[in-house]
Order: sequence, then structure tokens, then C-alpha cells
Amino acid sequence: MTANPTEPKSTMPPRPTASLSLIEQERMIEAILFASAEPLSLRAISSRLPDGCDVAEALETLRARYQGRGVQLGRVGDSWAFRTAPDLGFLMQEATVESRGLSRAATETLAIIAYHQPVTRTEIEEIRGVALSRGTLDQLIELDWVRVGRRRQTPGRPATFIVTETFLDHFGLESARDLPGLAELRAAGLLESRPPAAAMPVVAGDDDADGMVLPQDLYDDE
Repeated sequence: MTANPTEPKSTMPPRPTASLSLIEQERMIEAILFASAEPLSLRAISSRLPDGCDVAEALETLRARYQGRGVQLGRVGDSWAFRTAPDLGFLMQEATVESRGLSRAATETLAIIAYHQPVTRTEIEEIRGVALSRGTLDQLIELDWVRVGRRRQTPGRPATFIVTETFLDHFGLESARDLPGLAELRAAGLLESRPPAAAMPVVAGDDDADGMVLPQDLYDDE
């Protein structure tokens, strides 16, 4: 059978088949992750290695190798990245510039999304007790801490919102299941003590209204 001369010929060399030890695979993965500016998924790492590598096992043994070191290998959602050990974060404070803080409305909206995801705009407003301005969600999306999720299979097919891997990475979380509970947030001073919702009126209007009520079980662990 004669080959069609018009068919383009592939210039990509075939990927080599690995006959590498686990330590050699770890070294390759270590080099890939150190050179990456962002967390990489298992698939992205696998695509750069020779065929036959056991990337999942190599990642786990590499993570164990970095336990107790100043730099640790951790999961960020479904991806992997090297990060400074949590107890050494204070060493980086001088190099960190906080350009702006989140408003109270944005902070509470972010918390609701993180703990109730996937959640619709209407559900966010019902939990907070006030209307949600477009700018609040826009700010969280611009920071790449929140993104639009799947639409609900309900009338109107409303969009849902979920937190991103950037959010998890920023707060040193492997997944949303690692978010702190109510008692931890109060101990850290990150959650005000509020009277129960029944004792306060629901205020409709501006995002930053002082009469807003957060349900007391908002931060409870599942």
C-alpha cells in the first residue's frame, strides 16, 4: 500500500519507555515541580516523563522524603507543588506585600462558598441575609479564589460557585475538607460571636450592612 504523499508526517519523536528506578523517577518529578511556577496535576507530570513511570507512587515517596524539611511537597486540590513548611512561614513575612484586604462582605461570601460549595448566588444571599452585589463576586473571581461551577439542574439553571486550587494553595489546604471548624475559627479570632439569627432582623440592601446575620452552623464541620 502506497502512503499518501499529502499526509503530514509527524516530527515528534516517540516517548521512550522507562526502565527507571523509583529514585530516578523521584528526581525527574522533583526537577519538574521545582521548575514550575504553579502546581501540576498528575496528568501534567506524567506527560513529561517516559512511558511506564509510576508517577503516583513516586510522588508519595517524594513527599515522605521531604517530611520535616524546610520545603515540603504537598497536594493542592488535584495538583502537586513544593511549598515552605507551615511553621517557617514567618520567615517570609518581610517579602510578602499585602496590596489590599477583602471587605467584610467579600470575606463572608468567600467563607460561605468555601463551606457550602457548590452554592448559588441566591443561596449565598439567603445565608448572609442581605443582597449580594456583583462587585463582591467579581473581586473574588479576579483574585482567582472563586470560579463558576456547574449549573444546577433546576428551573433557570442557576450557576454555582466554588473555590479554586489557587484559594487552597494560598491557605495551605489540600482540599476544602481541610477547612477549620467553628471552634478553631473563633479561637483564632476569625469569627465574631453573634446572637442567634432569630434574635436579629434580616436586612435587605447593601452588602456591608451591619445588621447582616450569619447562621451559627456556617462553619461547622461536616
